Amino acid sequence: MNSRWKYHPAYLRIKYGCKQILLPLIVFQFIRTVIVPTSFDVVLLAILALLYVAISLGWL
Repeated sequence: MNSRWKYHPAYLRIKYGCKQILLPLIVFQFIRTVIVPTSFDVVLLAILALLYVAISLGWL
């Protein structure tokens, strides 16, 4: 099968949409973690940051 694109266009739209949503969430979560640092906030911030890096570097 000779495909024109490497990835399906719907997948790319979802991927870049998530990337645009993640940055404001990371900033909000960072501010929340600085003000009230609970272990849940720290773990959530780490997961969001790793997900953003994975999308940016093309790991997903």
